Amino acid sequence: MHDPAVEVTDLSKHYGSVAAVDRISFTVQRGEIFGLLGPNGAGKTTTLECLEGLRRPDGGVIRVMGVDPGRDSRRLLQLIGVQLQTGSLPDYISVVEAVRLFSAYHGVTPDYAILNRIGLGEKLQAQYHTLSTGQKRRLALVLALAHRPPVVLLDEPTAGLDVATRVALHSLIRELRDAGATILLSTHDMAEAESMADRVAIMLRGRLVAVGSPRQLTSAGSRLTKISVRTAGKGGMAGATLPGVERRDRQDDYDLYFTVTPGPTVTAVIAHIEGSGDELIDLRVERPSLEERFLELTAEEAVKR
Repeated sequence: MHDPAVEVTDLSKHYGSVAAVDRISFTVQRGEIFGLLGPNGAGKTTTLECLEGLRRPDGGVIRVMGVDPGRDSRRLLQLIGVQLQTGSLPDYISVVEAVRLFSAYHGVTPDYAILNRIGLGEKLQAQYHTLSTGQKRRLALVLALAHRPPVVLLDEPTAGLDVATRVALHSLIRELRDAGATILLSTHDMAEAESMADRVAIMLRGRLVAVGSPRQLTSAGSRLTKISVRTAGKGGMAGATLPGVERRDRQDDYDLYFTVTPGPTVTAVIAHIEGSGDELIDLRVERPSLEERFLELTAEEAVKR
């Protein structure tokens, strides 16, 4: 992988004495979904705005498909599609008029099929001010993709969307990736990033604290596998001695075990249930999630401060 679509080297952006982005570096390969993760205020949106040419960085080097966003905005606009975290259109422009306008600006034929894909097919004549928040965000994505750009920058693309629309949107994003587009996805939804992204970068207080695939990041943490057990007996797993368990809890009639040796722990769980004459109702084994790894990194950064 030596053909990056996005290159960021020592990017910095300050607002007064506050370092919104503090010398971060990462690359996004062509045909990759790259997740930029972090809580509100981490610097994700500022980073995207620098890539989009909306803000000038105070330091560092940025390239999008080889283009410097601060020096060649005309070329940049043909290379990127952008869905901003917040944006707006004139109140009385209709959905179909907006699609035609953006398509004409880029010199392409309007693609109305995508409107049906994400639930706007019946809203062609609806005026912008009558759309719900979720519908406005869907329209923003359609407009970002109007000219079929090779790089798509999405800032919280599924915020405010219902479950069915989120699923349709995720499917569309994967199709864009499979067709060769590069997707840079900013989100604080860890589950979304874990299921969607090929690689992720976690930002905290303007700095990158981890970069890698979701599996690489989760395997670098405490590596505790969660085992959830529910039995028919009222006492549950009380008194069970299980190997490898470093932490245990009880929640909603489930005994929870966090273990470094999931195989032997599960074997011991089943043996205890059989030996006590109890009945197994439910048994779940879950590897560490990206959200759990994120919380670990947040705690580690807090200790450093």
